[in-house]
Amino acid sequence: MGIFLFHFVMFLQKNTSTQAYSSKEILTIAYPILISLIMEQMIGMTDTAFLGRVGEIELGASAIAGIYYMAIFMIGFGFSIGSQILIARRNGEKHYAEIGDIFYQGVYFMILMAASAFLLTRLLSPWLLPKIISSPNIYDAAQSYIDWRIFGFFFSFVGVMFRAFFVGTTQTKTLTLNSLVMVCSNIVFNYILIFGKFGFPALGIAGAAIGSSLAELVSVIFFIVYTIRHVDLEKYGLNKASRFNYKKLKRILSISLWTMIQNFISLSTWFVFFLYIEHLGERSLAITNIIRNVSGITFMIIMAFASTCGSLVSNLIGAGKSNTVLTTIRQHIMLAYAIVLPLCILFALFPDIILSIYTDITDLKEASKPSLWVFCTTPIIIAPANIYFQSVSGTGNTRIAFLLELLTLVIYTIYITIIILCLKLDVAWCWTSEHVYGSILLLSCLIYLHRSNWQNKQI
Repeated sequence: MGIFLFHFVMFLQKNTSTQAYSSKEILTIAYPILISLIMEQMIGMTDTAFLGRVGEIELGASAIAGIYYMAIFMIGFGFSIGSQILIARRNGEKHYAEIGDIFYQGVYFMILMAASAFLLTRLLSPWLLPKIISSPNIYDAAQSYIDWRIFGFFFSFVGVMFRAFFVGTTQTKTLTLNSLVMVCSNIVFNYILIFGKFGFPALGIAGAAIGSSLAELVSVIFFIVYTIRHVDLEKYGLNKASRFNYKKLKRILSISLWTMIQNFISLSTWFVFFLYIEHLGERSLAITNIIRNVSGITFMIIMAFASTCGSLVSNLIGAGKSNTVLTTIRQHIMLAYAIVLPLCILFALFPDIILSIYTDITDLKEASKPSLWVFCTTPIIIAPANIYFQSVSGTGNTRIAFLLELLTLVIYTIYITIIILCLKLDVAWCWTSEHVYGSILLLSCLIYLHRSNWQNKQI
């Protein structure tokens, strides 16, 4: 570890080029993304907070079902990241009119993807879930959630293409407004449908799924209305929808394919983590779901800076300013640390306050504290790892990014198999897997950016 830290510090001291962006400019772009991602995280937090007052089974089942849904959704999200990289590159090159074509081809593909994901999940889930979930109670609740949650594919897949457009063109303030609308909608829908208010039946965990899907529908409607009214449609080639063109889609897929596979595998291993935890018992699964939602707060902050950095890296290369990329990456890491580390200290010092958001079960809160304390140390390594990783994707070499994370995930999976399935360690020890994941990913990205010729990658 000492050698690793030495090389890491030495790498940060190299290539101190003139800054392309001030910290204020980075924050101006990152802040709306940060707010939007936190608001999106609050959808999961809302589900957990409500279901934590229904029962431990529902709380645990929502974790497995939620990750199951997200693993499939991340295929579509991966496509949007590839589209975002292309949009950012065209934006940096000032070829604005080409952006609309990328957007529309992406939307067509995403609608097809949503329909496929819906049908496959509907057919395969009743066969697959009983084979991988040991508790019948957890399975029944998870299946009830998934049956309704998969309707959200149609809305969330289209929504991320709007997100790709606004992030790629650095018009990120829109994301804040959209997320506020979506979260408020989710809170209202969940309150009504989970507990059965205003004459509606109490649907429990199924109500959480329906509420989240309806919130995503509201989000897409907001994006459409906002884009029509406030975006220069002609400038970005959005004023006329282009026809589906396989050759153009193929070009997008040449960038997006690897991010699609990478995101799916990444969330699939996260799903495996939860399945392993489920075998430790319903209490361990409930604890892990709570910590997952707490970790989501800091992770969304990190991802806001990572997403901003990836987009700016692509813009910088498109503008012929590759020499400023490494300095820009370091700026993002320092800014992320400035927000995330104080937050983790507060979580560690006042665990009862943060855990009370998710459950009112006293012994469950007490049992969750050790896992919370372990988690609070993870952003030290996770923040630079994700920012560097998104920067690798921002160079346009998404195939390399996929291979780097694949290597990381293989080691991660071996680690969780040993400590959870073989050694059956306490759930708090299981969260050390995040340290392993972040360390391997960071080291591999540092090696790539330090030694490879990525500056002239054409996309």
